Amino acid sequence: MSQRRSGPRRVEPTLGEPSARRARAPGPAGAPRKPQPPKRPSPTPQAKAAPQPKPRPRPTAAKAAAPARKAPPQVAHKPKRRPAAARPSPKARQQTLAALEAATRGSGRGKRQSPSFLWRATKFVAYWSVVAGIWGVLVVAGILTYYAAHLPPASEWAVPKRPPNVQIVAANGTLIGNRGDTGGEAIRLQQLPPYLPQAVLAIEDRRFYSHFGIDPIGLLRAAYTNYRSGSTVQGGSTLTQQLAKNLFLNPERTIQRKMQEVVMSLWLEANYSKGEILEMYLNRVYLGAGAYGVDAASRRYFDKSARLVTLSEAATLAGLLKAPSRLSPSRNPQAAEDRSQVVIAAMLDAGFITETQAKNALMDGFAVAHDFNRGSENYVADYVMDVLPSFIGKIDQDIIVETTVDMDMQRAAEDALRNALYNFEKDHGARQGAVVTLNRNGAIRAMVGGGDYSRSQYNRAAYAKRQPGSAFKPFVFLTALENGYTPNTVRNDRPITYRGWSPKNYNNRYYGDVTLTLALAKSMNSVAVQLANETGPKRVISTARRLGISSPLTSNPSLALGTSEVTPLEIAGAYVPFSNGGFGIVPHVVRKISTEDGRTLYTRRGDGTGRVISAEKVGQMNLMMANTMRVGTGRKAALDSRPSGGKTGTTQGSRDAWFIGYTASLTTAVWVGNDDNSPTNKVTGGGLPAEIWHETMQASHRGVPVAALPGVPLYFDSPSPIARPNEGALPPPSHVGSIQPSQQPARTGGPLNLLGRIFGGG
Repeated sequence: MSQRRSGPRRVEPTLGEPSARRARAPGPAGAPRKPQPPKRPSPTPQAKAAPQPKPRPRPTAAKAAAPARKAPPQVAHKPKRRPAAARPSPKARQQTLAALEAATRGSGRGKRQSPSFLWRATKFVAYWSVVAGIWGVLVVAGILTYYAAHLPPASEWAVPKRPPNVQIVAANGTLIGNRGDTGGEAIRLQQLPPYLPQAVLAIEDRRFYSHFGIDPIGLLRAAYTNYRSGSTVQGGSTLTQQLAKNLFLNPERTIQRKMQEVVMSLWLEANYSKGEILEMYLNRVYLGAGAYGVDAASRRYFDKSARLVTLSEAATLAGLLKAPSRLSPSRNPQAAEDRSQVVIAAMLDAGFITETQAKNALMDGFAVAHDFNRGSENYVADYVMDVLPSFIGKIDQDIIVETTVDMDMQRAAEDALRNALYNFEKDHGARQGAVVTLNRNGAIRAMVGGGDYSRSQYNRAAYAKRQPGSAFKPFVFLTALENGYTPNTVRNDRPITYRGWSPKNYNNRYYGDVTLTLALAKSMNSVAVQLANETGPKRVISTARRLGISSPLTSNPSLALGTSEVTPLEIAGAYVPFSNGGFGIVPHVVRKISTEDGRTLYTRRGDGTGRVISAEKVGQMNLMMANTMRVGTGRKAALDSRPSGGKTGTTQGSRDAWFIGYTASLTTAVWVGNDDNSPTNKVTGGGLPAEIWHETMQASHRGVPVAALPGVPLYFDSPSPIARPNEGALPPPSHVGSIQPSQQPARTGGPLNLLGRIFGGG
């Protein structure tokens, strides 16, 4: 029988019975209670008398792994044993503990309830979103800084000046055209109708006034839309970004360019107001057909200033921003109209317009100016741009050029040439022509460089060098008059040969002895060649130079028949002295140049080169050329009840046909032919060109008083006499073909020729 271990028995305290530690009196008030080591209870007499167990030997290494028996807990004292009837049952104890725990939880003194999963997830997402956002900002800032390092220093950043615009106006102030890289003038935002910039904002950047140059919402929207569609159908660039690209960057699609665009957009927003940014954008954006800016586009498509566009036209211009070439009203009017309806709907949705305005705009539509690139005034505008640098040098600001052109005369010349070419192109084989009209002072009143500017922009009136044919003969006959001949001098119209060359008359008919007046009226080649050789080709060249011909002239017998090429403008200018009484002129088109603020840069002064023909010889030449209009080759050109003179010209093979004539007020030259120098179908100067000249001059003289030609009676109407042999004839000079120093006319070349080269056509 095992011996039971004696010792103190552990007694668990019951509810309501304080333990030994709870029964200890508290210390002084406010003093911290120090933990007291438990006191070992004093043994009772019974415990002292009990035999002590022998100490067990220490376990050896082999028994070290065995767990040591725990010592019984020490108790402070031996509590009194409660009667068994007074102890609570285990079930009652559990109920009491449960009630205590519930009371503690209800009063808030127990453990806190663990947070829900949703709350913990929200905190997690919020925290890491902030962290990711901070890192994202740092990464983007680093990327922008990296690409910004490839740009010039910020101190050198500046908005480049808008390319200067040249506004060209007629003599009465009517706009001829705008020239320059933009094709239109810069217009202030306040000068535009409000619905024009609103249309642009509605379709391109509705949050323009709220973003800082970059629109994150727009970027997300565009990314989502493009993702849903599977292709790039919407862009997220703001107007500021588009302006930055247009001003500073190239159009290549690279990450570097896009990042630099963002940097420049932020710089624009920091240095310019929203109004300034929008104004720069509207004046520089490309809108198709070579038009930069809303004013250039408005003139190109609607033939009006952007200040005057309607709501429907404004929507059409705004719609071009998506695809300027594809949506061009002149190229694809249906697509342009569909796009304008989208813009109008966007304006309504943005609150810029009312439903009534939207309905009216949809009903009004727009009318495209199809003749914008066909008008002959474009030849004038191009010519002005060619001569402009000779007056003011480099163009670095917007300027206004006032010209000498009369738009009524310009339209008259254009209509006459176009109708003749279109009506007779198949019959006569002439596909091109040119008309230029000058007044008595050399001012260009009309210049038509071709039949249709939209087909060909080459200005034949100013630059096409063609053989003038018999239209050169007046210089030959004037040279003869200045060397002792008279209008009644007789020469024999017969077949001749010079150095193996035998010139013939146009119809192979010869008239025998004729006066110089009739020889010029009938355009007799043999007589003209005789006169040129009798007076000397060099003298003829000198006369032509003195009157204004600046093109190279070849000194040979065929010079008299106009084999050296000239332009319509210079030969018209050389005929003006017959019209104004013998005074040389410098053909010019520019009258005044000024800046937009009214500062004058250039004003034309002076009328010409002075007298180049004596009054006597002018009267004789006018009498002879007036006779050409009455009984000669220019009868179809004669004007109703108005004195005029002129000369026809036809080259070999009918490659060139001319009529150059004048009144006391105007001089007009007409050329008809083909650019490739191919022959026409027997077009002569007295036919189609004479008819064009007649129509042009008849319309140009409406309201102009009738005036006599210098040196000719107002109502001159006498037939040209045919001189009898040896009557009034002047024997050929002994120095035929050479120029004697004593008879050589005073030279007026040098400075005058230089002026002709500089200002010829200016």
